[in-house]
Amino acid sequence: MIGDFVEVGVVQALYRFPVKSMRGESLDAAHIYWHGFDGDRRYAFVRGDAQSSFPWLTGRQIPNMLLYKPRFVNPDDVVNSAIEVETPNGRILPIHSSELLTELVEAYGSDVSLINIGRGVFDSQVLSVMSTETAAALSESVGLPLHTTRFRQNIIIKPNSARPFVEESWLDGVLLFGNRADSARIRLNRRIPRCVMINIDPETGERDARVLKTVAQTRNNCVGVHASPEKPGSIRVGDVVKVKLLV
Repeated sequence: MIGDFVEVGVVQALYRFPVKSMRGESLDAAHIYWHGFDGDRRYAFVRGDAQSSFPWLTGRQIPNMLLYKPRFVNPDDVVNSAIEVETPNGRILPIHSSELLTELVEAYGSDVSLINIGRGVFDSQVLSVMSTETAAALSESVGLPLHTTRFRQNIIIKPNSARPFVEESWLDGVLLFGNRADSARIRLNRRIPRCVMINIDPETGERDARVLKTVAQTRNNCVGVHASPEKPGSIRVGDVVKVKLLV
């Protein structure tokens, strides 16, 4: 039997990542399509010396990669817009520029190339969700203030419950955002296994191994949940979030 939709919180923040492993953009609103947020993770840099199923250049190799700030030149048309990147030293470079590529090659120490994938470059599924209470609980466990941006999630929810990791209790359920005719719905599918990326402070590029160690020891190496679109549509900061669970 399928239960009714029940209010569980509000959307506190939304993030899009135009370039894989670079800084995300904070959004007031987004459009969710079958491939996730429009414009999310559409570009990635590939390691020329990689002989694996994970060839991407990321913060694993260059922690300061998270300090690069990509943005759409025309944010009202992200499908067709060019992208420019603000480097850590303040230069503004087109995503295709030789200067940006040279800078990353020098930082990595080997060949790098740029690719553009219209459906996005995702490690697993196209959407990710996390609650503010989860970040607060992990901050206490680690002994370090952890902002939700460290976990590179698309959708941050402020839950009505003070229970940490409450998003895991919504697994296999459907989330509805707002009460508009075009409100998006997503299905929560599974917990997100974590890697050394969460050790990197997105504001400084500094690493702290306590973060992943704590997650591995206390959360079976998982934080946040993956999701897939069930109905394309809009999502906005401030939207009331409702969940419908299978019971």
